[in-house]
Amino acid sequence: KFCVAKEKIRGGGGGVEGVGGDGGSEEDQLMSHERVKRGWVWNQFFVVEEYTGTEPLYVGKIHTDSDEGEGTIKYTISGEGAGTIFIIDELTGDIHATERLDREEKAFYTLRAQALDRLSSDPLEPESEFVIKVQDINDSEPKFLEGPYIGSVAELSPIGASVMKVIASDADDPTYGSSARVVYSVLEEEKIFTVERHTGIILTAVAGLDRETQDRYELVVKATDMAGQLGGLSGSTTVTIVITDVNDNPPRFPQKMYQFTVSEGATVGTSVGRVIATDADMGENTDMGYLISDQEGGELFKVTTDVDTQEAVICIKKPLDFESKRSHNVVVEAVNKHVDPRFADLGSFRDQTIVRITVSDVDEPPVFLPADGARLEVQEDAALGALVGVVTARDPDVENAPVRFSIDRSTDQDSIFHIDQVSGAITLSKVLDRETAGWHNITVAAVEADNQAMVSHSAVSIRILDVNDNPPELAYPYEASICEDAKPGQLIHTISVVDRDEPQSGHHFHFNLVPDASSNRHFTLWDVKDNTAGIRTQRSGFNRNEQNVYFLSILVVDSGPPALSSTGTVTIHVCGCDADGAIQSCNATAYVMSAALSPGALIALLVCMLILIVLVLLILTLKRHRKGQRIAEDEEDMRDNVIKYNDEGGGEQDTQAYDMSALRNLYDFPESKGPDAGPPDLRYIRKKVEQADADLSVPPYDSFQTYAFEGSSSPALSLSSIHTLSTASEQDFSYLSDWGPRFRQLAGYYAPANPEEDGS
Repeated sequence: KFCVAKEKIRGGGGGVEGVGGDGGSEEDQLMSHERVKRGWVWNQFFVVEEYTGTEPLYVGKIHTDSDEGEGTIKYTISGEGAGTIFIIDELTGDIHATERLDREEKAFYTLRAQALDRLSSDPLEPESEFVIKVQDINDSEPKFLEGPYIGSVAELSPIGASVMKVIASDADDPTYGSSARVVYSVLEEEKIFTVERHTGIILTAVAGLDRETQDRYELVVKATDMAGQLGGLSGSTTVTIVITDVNDNPPRFPQKMYQFTVSEGATVGTSVGRVIATDADMGENTDMGYLISDQEGGELFKVTTDVDTQEAVICIKKPLDFESKRSHNVVVEAVNKHVDPRFADLGSFRDQTIVRITVSDVDEPPVFLPADGARLEVQEDAALGALVGVVTARDPDVENAPVRFSIDRSTDQDSIFHIDQVSGAITLSKVLDRETAGWHNITVAAVEADNQAMVSHSAVSIRILDVNDNPPELAYPYEASICEDAKPGQLIHTISVVDRDEPQSGHHFHFNLVPDASSNRHFTLWDVKDNTAGIRTQRSGFNRNEQNVYFLSILVVDSGPPALSSTGTVTIHVCGCDADGAIQSCNATAYVMSAALSPGALIALLVCMLILIVLVLLILTLKRHRKGQRIAEDEEDMRDNVIKYNDEGGGEQDTQAYDMSALRNLYDFPESKGPDAGPPDLRYIRKKVEQADADLSVPPYDSFQTYAFEGSSSPALSLSSIHTLSTASEQDFSYLSDWGPRFRQLAGYYAPANPEEDGS
């Protein structure tokens, strides 16, 4: 096969022009008759892979039609493998391969060819690209790149069920010959499984695979190239096929009978024993439940499933009695939880076994009849020693030992009842009162005569039946009110009755007025027939000035037997009412005042009196508050005049800093003939001393009073307000009075003294 590339070359020149050009210039068109076709000529290049000869392998030849065999043209190649894998003869253009090639490593090589003038090295042809393909031979066997394989198929699958697919790869050229055409076959276990020849899908060859018989198979699958023809290469892999489980096996008990023993004294819920059924399946297909299929066993026993061990746990459902029945045959059934309907024709997926439970005898305490306790009744007026009732208990054991009775005195602390030890008869020891206690709940103990440890207890409830021994009484000390202008037949009040008795037929009371000539003509009684009665007026025109209170005596009788009665009193007040019937006052004195004053005037008068009282209390409170404030200000004034200096003196030995005589003679005042004698500062100090002596709130002992007095020899002169009073200052300090109580006092110190005030 040849491949030719042609180019148009201008005559006598070295320029190259493409064949597909548009024409060129006018000069070119005039010279077109001189053009000569030239071009590359060489074969399609193939080289067989895996060549093992000693000489270079001939690949092909490149040639240009401008080569006239004179040796003036030089051929060169470049590109992949040029000069190493592939070499070229510069004169002839022959190409040889010097190395062994592998198509699986590299399928083709791309190179470029060039024809040059040998003397000038000028290109005679444009550089052209060509390909050397490596021709494939069957030198690669099929390989299973993902092996070994693990697949699965369910047991009991039909013939031809798909298991899995295996794939083998062949590195040879799939487009050339049959080197890469792979077919599959099974080398082992071909009777159980088969493989599709061209796809590699593994299928079951038999039906009825049983996981319980064999749960896995090892296959060897072979892949052969050349479509399986003689001389083809092959590869193999191992395939593990796991048979998965289906629920095709029912549960089975290893034994058809089990035996257990349990004491009759075992409590409800006690485990009797465990049985287990086995299942040849696995996983959730072995999940099973248990049940008791016979009625007798289901009444006394129950069965549960231990989820961890899949065991049937048989427990007591009701108390067992050795004396009644000494053995029980219980039918326990195991049932699969997950039944596959596809295998229903294989049979029932359940199994049964018999569990024989033997009851052993124990010494039991006496049993009371009835077991839930006795209920007795007795009249509350029953005499001492009267029979209340009889309790019964017996020994449930075969020996039937005698039983002795007693009362638990913690439940009958007052010893109201007595019981006969042998017969169990309960009698009265004290008088009963239903109204004090309507029920008595006592506990009776029964013990075997020959075994004091065998004891049982039963609650006995005794109801005290009522007798009519309490008279009825009015429910409350009723009081009612009526207006002076009440009309005849007006309902004043409704009364009810209480009775401590509780007759079985219910209460029925009768109401009557006690005969009284002065009362019966004013009021009447109306029996409502529902154990209540209404009081009504019998006349009109009541006058509270004449009589403002009426006492109405009512007789109440119950229905017995015997019939008992009592008398109660209802107080009725006569009141003054307004036009709408609202009660204003029920006082007789208020009625007399109302002749002169109307109700509105009385209210206004009371309001005025209340306002006056509040005003008087307010004035007294304000006066007391001002007096206390004034005293507090007087006490506070002198403290405000104390001047503090932040320097420390020389101590008691320092007599040069100030005049000691001034302090020593501070309270050494000359006697004066009157309170106004002496200088103003002395009068002021005397006034303060008198106030301190007259103050009853100070403790009854001497107190130190500090006054702002400054020595006369201070070079800075006096800053005291007392000293200021002796000056002739005419400054007006009255404006300080507007600044508050403290400044008002300060203004008094600086203002000139008023002789009239001093005299006062």
